Amino acid sequence: MESWHGVRCNTMDQRVTALNLSSLEIGGALPTSIGNLTFLEELILDNNLFHGTIPRELSQLVHLQHISLYNNSFHGEIPGNLTYPAIRIINLERNNLEGEIPAELGSSKNLLELYLSNNQFKGTIPRSLGDLADLRVLSVSDNFLEGSIPEELGKLSNLEFLKLSSNKLSGVVPMQLFKISSIQYLNLASNHLNGIFPSDFGLNHSRLHTFVVAENQFFGSLPLSIANASGIVILDIGANALSGPIPMNIGNLKHLQRLDFSKNPLGSTDSTGLNFLTSLTNCTNLRILHLNANNHGGALSSSVANLSTKLTSLRLDKNYITGGIPDNLENLVNLDNLAMSQNMLTGRIPTFIGKLTRLEGLYLSGNKFIGEIPGSIGNITQLSVLEMRGNVLDGSIPVSLGNCTRLQGLDLSHNRLTGVIPEEVFGLSSLTYNLNLAHNLLSGPLPSVVAKLKNLGSLDISNNRLSGELPVSIGDCQFLEFLSLQGNVLNGQIPESLDGLMSIQLLDLSRNNFSGIIPQTLASPFHYILYLNLSFNFLEGEVPNEGLFHNSTAFSVVGNEKLCGGKKSLQLPECQGKISSPKNNAGFKPLSKRVLIPLCIGFLIFLMLAYIYFCHWWTRKMNISSPVTSDSSPGDQYPKLSYTELLQATDGFSPSNLIATGRYSSVYKGILKYREETVAVKVINLQQRGSRKSFVAECEALRNIRHRNILKIITSCSGTDSKGNEFKALVYEFMPNGSLESWLHPSSSNLQQPKKLNLIQRLNVAIDVATAFVYLHHCCELPVIHRDLKPSNILLDDQLCAHLGDFGSARSLLLAIDRSTHIRIRTRTIGLVGTLGYVALECGMGGPTSTLVDVYSYGILLLEMFTGKRPTDSMFKEDFCLHNYVKMALPDQVMRIADPKLSSECQNVSGMMANQTQTRSRGTYRFEKCLASILYIGVKCSAQSPRGRMDIAAALMELQAARDGFLIADEKTNKDD
Repeated sequence: MESWHGVRCNTMDQRVTALNLSSLEIGGALPTSIGNLTFLEELILDNNLFHGTIPRELSQLVHLQHISLYNNSFHGEIPGNLTYPAIRIINLERNNLEGEIPAELGSSKNLLELYLSNNQFKGTIPRSLGDLADLRVLSVSDNFLEGSIPEELGKLSNLEFLKLSSNKLSGVVPMQLFKISSIQYLNLASNHLNGIFPSDFGLNHSRLHTFVVAENQFFGSLPLSIANASGIVILDIGANALSGPIPMNIGNLKHLQRLDFSKNPLGSTDSTGLNFLTSLTNCTNLRILHLNANNHGGALSSSVANLSTKLTSLRLDKNYITGGIPDNLENLVNLDNLAMSQNMLTGRIPTFIGKLTRLEGLYLSGNKFIGEIPGSIGNITQLSVLEMRGNVLDGSIPVSLGNCTRLQGLDLSHNRLTGVIPEEVFGLSSLTYNLNLAHNLLSGPLPSVVAKLKNLGSLDISNNRLSGELPVSIGDCQFLEFLSLQGNVLNGQIPESLDGLMSIQLLDLSRNNFSGIIPQTLASPFHYILYLNLSFNFLEGEVPNEGLFHNSTAFSVVGNEKLCGGKKSLQLPECQGKISSPKNNAGFKPLSKRVLIPLCIGFLIFLMLAYIYFCHWWTRKMNISSPVTSDSSPGDQYPKLSYTELLQATDGFSPSNLIATGRYSSVYKGILKYREETVAVKVINLQQRGSRKSFVAECEALRNIRHRNILKIITSCSGTDSKGNEFKALVYEFMPNGSLESWLHPSSSNLQQPKKLNLIQRLNVAIDVATAFVYLHHCCELPVIHRDLKPSNILLDDQLCAHLGDFGSARSLLLAIDRSTHIRIRTRTIGLVGTLGYVALECGMGGPTSTLVDVYSYGILLLEMFTGKRPTDSMFKEDFCLHNYVKMALPDQVMRIADPKLSSECQNVSGMMANQTQTRSRGTYRFEKCLASILYIGVKCSAQSPRGRMDIAAALMELQAARDGFLIADEKTNKDD
């Protein structure tokens, strides 16, 4: 057995003493028979897919010294009988364990290290842990523990590592805990703890390396003795209630790399308030200095420029700092983040700012800077965010900003900038978050080059002096959510092309000189505008009464004297020549939406069942009349292309045409000359074991599949390359908007890739994918299981319609019927297929496979799409599985776990409708209700037990109902006043 991977035996009788199966992607429940390995000393199963409960039979392993189940999916409680006399290390971190931490752990007297972080433990920290006299490591962070920290922990005189962060602990921290002289790492952050630091704190901690107590309620002053803890590398006490001066001897901490005193009322507003910075020049390894939201006053002395040249982040924002930016600040050449917003800084922004070429974020808003924006700022080509709003800057916007090709957010609003907006700024296609130039004195027309802002989410140029007509090309900004041009002198007609703003939620064109009629396209029921402001222009003609205009609180047209018609609540004159409703129709009462919506949903269900029946009938007919022989080779039915033709189409398989790479293939963009068509060429890596099998599987799966939401295969190639080596490739239709993966998790290196999908766009993608699976599972003669659904296998066309791709793992089901569920299953599964995080648990257990393995993957996909969290994301705060993470938030806490981009979508709509309180509350409610419905479907689909999962057809119908419910306004809101 010594030759077995991860198995170690003793030399005398070959009894197993160690079992280390880390990072092998194996799963299933831990068998109770493991308790028979009675000589086992080490059991290490880290980074795998194990689930189920921890078997009580582990208590039979009386020789066990080290048990580590780190990063699996074990659930349930820790068995109370896991008290081994010889145990030294217990690591159960990153699982789904719950219940209370057993007090019996305190009887394992030889225990040295105990790791229980990132689980779902509740209750209090057992006092009995204070009896573990030899304990060196105690880590119980990221749980739901509450109550106070037991005083008994202060008796752990050998403790070196203590991590209790991200719980619900409260009360005063025992003073004895701060006096454990052996401590090297102490993290109590993100709790509700309070108290003061002892005056002799630093005298007891010569070995202290990391001290983090941020986001608590500590008060009092910083003890002078803290400078005696000379080994500190990380000191973070941000977001507390500490006050008083920062000790002048803080610079004695010469090993300091991170210092965070932010969000405390520390410091002094007098002229000496920043003198302590001189002391920090001794900290030659300092990389992060955050002093934001303190009470520091006085001018910045030249000593700030003498800080460590290793400094990467300097935050001094939200203080009372006066004077100008020191001339020699250019010495801090490694800064990537400089924040000085919301102070009382004066003078000009120095030209040398352009020498800080590594800056990614520059925040100078809310000061009293004067003069022009220096053109040298264009030298900072790494800049991602630039904020200078709320100053007294004048002159023109520098053309050199066009060099900042990584800029994602630009805010120059509330200044006195003049001149024409440079076309170079509108040419920054990297702008994603916002472009805010509002409240300046800018003039000239809005250029047609604005169309290059294809990825921009918010554009605000309100309250300037822009003139001319609104360019038709603005309709190309398909991801624009907020557009405000109010308070200018724009004229001409409102262009019909605004219909191209597919993501728009708030559109404000008020207080301009627009004339003509209101474009009918703005009344389209497919538009998702939540508020439209056309007030105080010179518009004329009839106000539409459909779509958005059916809700009188969702738009404003006041101040347009020539408008007529519309809803009665607008109190506009009736349009001339408009025929009134006949009196004999007065008794007609239209169906209320409470009746109409259920009827529509019922009709949709009928259509879905009819569609499934038709697919079955048609597939059987086609298979009988045109059978596929088993001896036909994959790809025979497609028109073949030669290797030379594909070589030419992809420019010699140029790296510049490489779209994606995978385990078995590489995908290139190409142009087929004989069809003048852009295609995706999937070249199979035949050197990779399993690639041939994947190629055959994909060809077989796609042989008889045709559906609008499944990636269409155009042709194939099977032959030899220029060197005589075997060559195989498949040619697919090209999807210009790439994969869903690139939208949900955009790469920072690909600045041209759009990064945002709003709620409805994501929901439409989810419906498209579900529609594809209804076809695969219910409309094929032999149901097809995809087995590898994930965001990278979903491609988006130019209309953002989803197409399911990569059928290299697909299989047709051998027809066997589960009599209890009537679900068709495959008799067995050979090997683990799919991708970690998306694959159903039964796939790794050798059991039967059904269409429900795809449903599981689809459920995980839904949760990922609307939370923004990968199922394998190491940044999960609570770090239990994605399914449980979402399930715990339903139904009332969905906005807490929603993708931040969706949260901001909801918040921005509310914020931009400050005067529409009722609409805001209803809009927010509808948003959250829709999101909760989607996440509930995702949770149901990703149930651990296959029998607990929804059928994909049922999931599709519920998603369609959620979309319809969101788009149809509340009945009371739509009634005439």
